[in-house]
Amino acid sequence: MTKKVLVIGGGPGGSTAAALLARNGVDVLLLEREHFPRYHIGESLASSCRVVLDLSGVVDKIDAQGYPAKRGALLRWGAEEDWTINWSELFGSNVSSWQVEREHFDQILLEHAAEQGADVRQGANVKRVLFEDGRPYAAEWTSEADDGKLITTEFDYVIDASGRAGVLSSQYFKNRRPHEIFRNVAIWGYWKGGRTLPNTPDGGIDIISHPEGWYWVIPLRDGMHSVGFVTHQTNFLEKRKKYGSSEEMLLSIVDDSETVRDLMADGVFEQPVRIEQDFSYVADQFCGPGYYEVGDAACFLDPLLSTGVHLALYSAMLASASVLATMREEVTEAEAAGFYETLYRNAYARLLVLVSGVYEQYEGKDSYFWLAQRMVREKGHLETDGSNAAFVEIVAGLSDLRDAGAAEGSGVMTELVEEAERAQRRADAELEDGKPSNLAPLRIDPSDLHDVASGLYLVTKPLGIGRQRPAG
Repeated sequence: MTKKVLVIGGGPGGSTAAALLARNGVDVLLLEREHFPRYHIGESLASSCRVVLDLSGVVDKIDAQGYPAKRGALLRWGAEEDWTINWSELFGSNVSSWQVEREHFDQILLEHAAEQGADVRQGANVKRVLFEDGRPYAAEWTSEADDGKLITTEFDYVIDASGRAGVLSSQYFKNRRPHEIFRNVAIWGYWKGGRTLPNTPDGGIDIISHPEGWYWVIPLRDGMHSVGFVTHQTNFLEKRKKYGSSEEMLLSIVDDSETVRDLMADGVFEQPVRIEQDFSYVADQFCGPGYYEVGDAACFLDPLLSTGVHLALYSAMLASASVLATMREEVTEAEAAGFYETLYRNAYARLLVLVSGVYEQYEGKDSYFWLAQRMVREKGHLETDGSNAAFVEIVAGLSDLRDAGAAEGSGVMTELVEEAERAQRRADAELEDGKPSNLAPLRIDPSDLHDVASGLYLVTKPLGIGRQRPAG
């Protein structure tokens, strides 16, 4: 069997890459080892997700599910007053996403990929990837539908969207590096009933700090709420010794926060309790000859700012565009790889710096805004600090969309990007002059966020990579 592109993994990244490629006429095989629907955490989506999913043609199907429309977040962080992030006020009423149950959401994306023409196999387990001169060219896999018979599929490109299992980065290249600061564990469950904090934007998530970590409260369909707590592994293991069961531990943790206890006072806890390690990591390389690593297969970031699905979809879009542009000979394979590596790695690095800032500084939200503005400001932007527009632009994924379409031709993204820029110019407060950041060595200069010298940028119609011609 020969396929132009093999996609390993059927989560949001793999399904979206398969759908985008199939919509553009590519012969795609997607191998997913589980059977959908299957449970997965990560219910709160960034607004950028809507933009990418619109490109894949699945937005109407998602809207039809009746998921709560998410329009921002509210943070009760440290000793500060509530900090409301309202996308509608900052960027316009069309900027929104959803709060989803991932088992249903992911199934919609997987089925959509099949409807677009991808050959989707569930219960298919990749056993081995074959290489020749450093380039993957085939995979050996088994399928429950074929009684476990070993099947070999050759391909031109492979997109590894295998999540934290990391078929390429973890099992072959062994080039993942952990972030020691984010060796966290999450424990969570679901309540029927309950509420979010006053002034939370429509459908928004609440993020509530605690001396030993932080809580999330996410409104879902039918009055359900996802409630969880994230803390360092060492602290989690010490706390776990005090309780006879995971349920007892979670209920005690919820009761320990006056805020969360009050929000769930009218709710009823429903089993089971879930626990998962949230250890952050990054691979030394996100792509290479004949392969692209998408989403968690390349890197994973602490869930504080709900960026996991954004990174999965954003990287899926970039990988698909890179493969398509190479096949059409719009760019060389090396240029496509550079385009992908630069944009995806910078998206991850920028979010890592911002999450680190929120965790580490506790200097007040203005310090996070100041840090964010240094990472998105381009020459020509007004020097008006103090607004949370830049912070929200990064967390919502809009900065990454702007980076990808840094020249004319970014299509569906242009309107959102322009709104983000207008919002930043409306900033009316100023930060104290010269306030330092203890993360200064990690700061990313805006000139690093796009390879201007290459002139490459994302094109959405048709999906690919454009080349800006030199002036004159």
